[in-house]
Formats: sequence, structure tokens, C-alpha cells
Amino acid sequence: MVMHRELDRLVAEMVDKGIHYADAAREFERRFLEHALKATDGSLTRCATLTGLHRNTLTRKIAEYKLR
Repeated sequence: MVMHRELDRLVAEMVDKGIHYADAAREFERRFLEHALKATDGSLTRCATLTGLHRNTLTRKIAEYKLR
């Protein structure tokens, strides 16, 4: 429940500050993938499994966000 409260607080703050949905979603995705890559020591196969993304999609998003 702590995570839900923290997420609710963060979302409310972003809405109050006028952050657009597309910007918030993009930043969330970038950070989510960055953390997943770290958690899997950069293994694309394990990261794809962990995130539920296809390896090709993951590779495209890594390039899009200039991760690594």
C-alpha cells in the first residue's frame, strides 16, 4: 500500500504542476526500463522477460531513450 500512496502523491503532484500525460508516460517508461536493465545486469533477454516486452521492442526503446 505504501507504493500506491507514493504513486498517488506523485501523480497528483504532476497533475498539479501541469505535466502532460505524454511527457509523464515517456519519463516513467524511460526510468522503468533503465531500472529493469540495471536489475538484469544489462541482459536484454532477462530484461525483456522481466518487463514483458518483446526483445525487438525493448531494443528499439533502449535506442529511443539512449539507454546503456
